[in-house]
Amino acid sequence: MTDLYPVRRALLSVSDKTGLVDLGRALAERGVELLSTGGSAAALRDAGLEVRDVSDVTGFPEMMDGRVKTLHPAVHGGLLALRDDKAHLDAMETHDIGAIDLLVVNLYPFEETVAKGADYDTCIENIDIGGPAMIRAAAKNHAFVNVVVDVEDYDALLEELGNHDGATRYAFRQKLAQIAYARTGAYDAAVSTWMASALGDTAPRRRVFAGTLAQTLRYGENPHQAATFYTDGARRPGVATARQHQGKALSYNNINDTDAAFELVSEFDPSEGAACAIIKHANPCGVARGATLRDAYQKAFDCDRTSAFGGIVALNQPLDAETAQDITGIFTEVVIAPDADEEAIEIFGQKKNLRLLTTGGLADPRMSGLAYRQVAGGLLVQDKDAGHVDVPDLKVATKRQPTDAEMSDLLLAWVIAKHVKSNAIVYVKDGATVGVGAGQMSRVDSALIAAKKAERMAEALGLPQPLTVGSAVASDAFFPFADGLMEAAAAGATSVIQPGGSMRDDEVIAAADEAGLAMVLTGMRHFRH
Repeated sequence: MTDLYPVRRALLSVSDKTGLVDLGRALAERGVELLSTGGSAAALRDAGLEVRDVSDVTGFPEMMDGRVKTLHPAVHGGLLALRDDKAHLDAMETHDIGAIDLLVVNLYPFEETVAKGADYDTCIENIDIGGPAMIRAAAKNHAFVNVVVDVEDYDALLEELGNHDGATRYAFRQKLAQIAYARTGAYDAAVSTWMASALGDTAPRRRVFAGTLAQTLRYGENPHQAATFYTDGARRPGVATARQHQGKALSYNNINDTDAAFELVSEFDPSEGAACAIIKHANPCGVARGATLRDAYQKAFDCDRTSAFGGIVALNQPLDAETAQDITGIFTEVVIAPDADEEAIEIFGQKKNLRLLTTGGLADPRMSGLAYRQVAGGLLVQDKDAGHVDVPDLKVATKRQPTDAEMSDLLLAWVIAKHVKSNAIVYVKDGATVGVGAGQMSRVDSALIAAKKAERMAEALGLPQPLTVGSAVASDAFFPFADGLMEAAAAGATSVIQPGGSMRDDEVIAAADEAGLAMVLTGMRHFRH
């Protein structure tokens, strides 16, 4: 095998015609013979290029609506033949098979077809067969054959040919082969995942995951960890699909925290008012509704001003100038919102390290999907937590019914608790968090920490008492004993929302009654590990 191998004959058959004519013209100018199929051949001919149809090479016309056109020894022999094997060369000569040195293929748009919500039969028709077969053949024979599956690699191919007098290096062909196998692997993953969903199979024997590199990160959670960011092709609004207006590239932790912030704020319908979530280390340190975005931001900020420093701000409505001005009052890592007006963008432009992302919309918090987590030797896969409760779903367990104001705060606290690491305790008053306890081994500790933070903020704000007094409190899972509930009562909470289901529910409910609390049960847990 020689390192440099010339490109004399190319087969171009693409679904995405972007850049096809320019590539074909550049190859033709180098004296490369062009083979092609269907629409690709027509596009090249329309540009005045000389093209030979694959059907002329195989001796068979395209048939069965194009399903059968490249599945032929004249094509696969040209791709798979070893140029340094006499038996292969003799077979090529005997059967009049010409070598194909370059394959340019991109596949039927299966992923895009599924994303558009096409019916089952249409999706099936958009599963490419000949393309993946040719790609795998060419990639296997990369000792001699170049295979290009992405439009963004056209320029690299032409540069390589230019640098080596119409030839390519073995290392270059190796890299193209790796990219090609990753593409067919991702394609098959998309098909198998869609088909499992279409069949209602929630636990297929094999599950395949694929992603496309979006960013090579400076490092991971810590500087000694290498990291990259891959997107999965989903159209769900969020950090993966957002437009970044300014600031340096997002870090691993930025991406993780920004995703958490935007998923939380997407729980709040913008038509029902403004909402803001401030996130630190993937946990909310302040969440609020408000009459305006500025009001919502200020109420969220006042929950825990210390933790908000260097945090992530997510908004459920387009960012305006007044809110932008307030946000720039402290160091903020990232702001993410559905949109932003020009004045707000200009204000943020004065803070070069602040990143502004706009998504074009909110994520649907009730949309089904899968969530993954790696463990040693495997992956845990579960449905995304799209659980939701409303007033009719709740059971009042105590003698006292919650007031309308308490019920409003209870439902808000419950939504927020869904996004707090377990064990989660969330105090809410007047549409804003006033204390958040997250990630503790004991629910009692979470209640105590949240209350203590509220006490400190009351002192900082010059308030006569903590805002937990008169608040609603949410617990993401049941109270196994009454002690955690009593800590919340001691902090001043007057109403409680929790799943229920403990062996000691009667004891907990009795303690709530004795303390004069109103308690509602959801029958649903929101653990977030």
